[in-house]
Amino acid sequence: MPNQTSPSSDAPHLPRSAPIEAYGKGGFAFADMSHRGSLLCLPDAMWAWPVTKPAEIDQYSLDRVFKAANAIDTLIVGTGTEVWVPSRDLREALRAVRVVLDAMQTGPAIRTYNIMLGERRRVAAALIAVP
Repeated sequence: MPNQTSPSSDAPHLPRSAPIEAYGKGGFAFADMSHRGSLLCLPDAMWAWPVTKPAEIDQYSLDRVFKAANAIDTLIVGTGTEVWVPSRDLREALRAVRVVLDAMQTGPAIRTYNIMLGERRRVAAALIAVP
């Protein structure tokens, strides 16, 4: 059995979804926890996400989303403070697994994610941390 106490990229920060309570200063607060860096919020867990700018968002950086696609209808992407237009290839790849991509700056993305989560929608969020 793997050691559950050692942090690794294979271990989620939280083994369930949770609303984002606060953001800024390079991180996020949720479920009485804080996390520095970007965050990937899936229906079954909250993960550290190594992306720091929208140009790094691609199929590889969203691999966990593709693997969990059967539990997700909408992916909210928080692009930090930048505006980002996803590539046609990425949109088509997500459409192929029936996931709608909605990109916006991180603040509005968090508000949208929290509302959809509160409505018990099948939502995920990929959130770039803002200073």
